[in-house]
Order: sequence, then structure tokens, then C-alpha cells
Amino acid sequence: MKDEILEFYKGVSMYTNFGPYQEYFKSLPDDILELIRLIRSNIIHRVELVAAYQEDINKKALKENFPWYRYRCEDDILLTSPAMMAELFRQDDRGLVSDREIRDKIVVTCRYMSVLCASILKAKGYACRVRSGFAPYFYEDVACDHWICQYYDVESSKWIDIDTDGIYYNDPNKKMIFAGEAWLSVRSGKRDVGEFVHGSHLKGLAMLARAVFLDFYSLMNDEISYLFMPTYIDTDKEFLSLSNEELAEIDHLATLLLNPDHNFDEIRYLFRNDPKLRVINMPLVGDNNHLEVEAH
Repeated sequence: MKDEILEFYKGVSMYTNFGPYQEYFKSLPDDILELIRLIRSNIIHRVELVAAYQEDINKKALKENFPWYRYRCEDDILLTSPAMMAELFRQDDRGLVSDREIRDKIVVTCRYMSVLCASILKAKGYACRVRSGFAPYFYEDVACDHWICQYYDVESSKWIDIDTDGIYYNDPNKKMIFAGEAWLSVRSGKRDVGEFVHGSHLKGLAMLARAVFLDFYSLMNDEISYLFMPTYIDTDKEFLSLSNEELAEIDHLATLLLNPDHNFDEIRYLFRNDPKLRVINMPLVGDNNHLEVEAH
């Protein structure tokens, strides 16, 4: 592994920037499994909350103890590691603790758990990155959209998968299908698109394309949220109007993502130089906000 690549992944983004929490993060457990269990014990996944209100017997305590007036999901508010930590400290000034009350936990999804985990590991000096793709190990018949993080283990000279949501690391029986592989397997006819599902309304190739871009950005230390997307595929209508040449461009990007370390220089070049891939829409920024970019 090139030292340049490892140094790149030791760096932080605006999302993983630990900021004032660097020393606090360093004080957290060094044992990886203990650390991810600690993170998970302070977070409620929004799917858990939905299950609790659908009369899931196993989630009865969650329904009874989570305040009715709290947000049902805080993804749109707590986009960054410092934001999540600030809210956790506001709710319980002990910080990350194993016995946090249900009412004092934050409600976020796997992207956010991965960002927080990566931020902590970066503060501890690890080369670490967040990844987007599909997990085939939650359900029998489908792989659902999911995010994990990876840290580089110097002794074994390889990246180790960490699933803060599923609470595991380095488990050979739980392997992600990263977004590039998912996209290419469907495009080549090796898999049916129905084998992949998303927690929202997204489906089909458009869903897989968005996952490719989320992984692309994450691999460049820019872990954009679900609602951020390049302008030219921001809607299903736009995606369905893509030319064969444009679909082939996504094929090429997905192929690069199959081996991000080997293809690091080209991936980074595209990220830094291709406006088509970098000009994105988000909830408060749409097509009309980018007219000056198109004119340029």
C-alpha cells in the first residue's frame, strides 16, 4: 500500500472531522469490537424505531421509553461527527456510554454510524474510510443498501471491514457487495436488479447508480448523505434519459471502484477535475443554482 494513500485516509472530511473531540476520541476503547459496541449502544437506528411502532414485541421497551416528541430520524440534522457528538453530550454529558437511556440516544442510520466510527479511528491515527454498497447478510433473499467503514491493518496489510450497525469487524461470513460490484453485476446480467433493495422508494438501476456515486465520494473522503447527488442523475427521470455513452461512463467509474487502491490516482483525478461528477444537488440546492457552472 502506498504511503500516500494511507496518509490520505488518515485525513478527515467536513463530516469525519473530529474537531474539538480529538482527545476525547483518543480516550475511547482501542479494542475495535468494544468500540463499535459502545458506539451502537448510544444510537437507535430509524428502522428499529419504525419496528417499535409496528408492535414489534422485541422493541416494546424502545416504544415505551422513546419520547413521542423527538424526531423519528435525525439524519438530516446530524450530518457530521461533531454534530452527533454534540447532541450525545447534550442529552447525557457523560458522552459515549454503554448505559445511555433510550430517551437520550440519537436516531440515525448506517451512514452516520460509519462516519462517527471513522472519525474516532482517524483521531486514533488509523487510515480509515467509509464505504457504500449492499449487505447480503441481513436478509436471506436480498442485499439491502448499507454503509460500513474500513480501517487499514498494518500487520496484515489489508483493509478490515467494520459494521457498526451490525456490530462486527473482520468477519469472513459477512461481506459487503460494494456499489461498483453491484452495478456491474446487474449491467452484465450476472445478477437481477431485484436482488438489491433500498430502504427508501429508490429501486432499479437508478438506485444502484446512486450507490456508485455515494461510494465514489466516500472513497474521496467526502461522505455525502443520501440526498446529495450529481445533478445529471438527481431524479429517476434524469437517470432514465441517460445515453448509452453516459451509462458506459458509470460503468467505467464502477470498474475503478472495484479496486480503489490500485485505481486511486484515476479516481482522485476524476473527483478533482470532472464537473459532471462533482456538481451536486442537495435538498436546498437544485439545478437552477448551478447555471453559472454550466455557463463556465
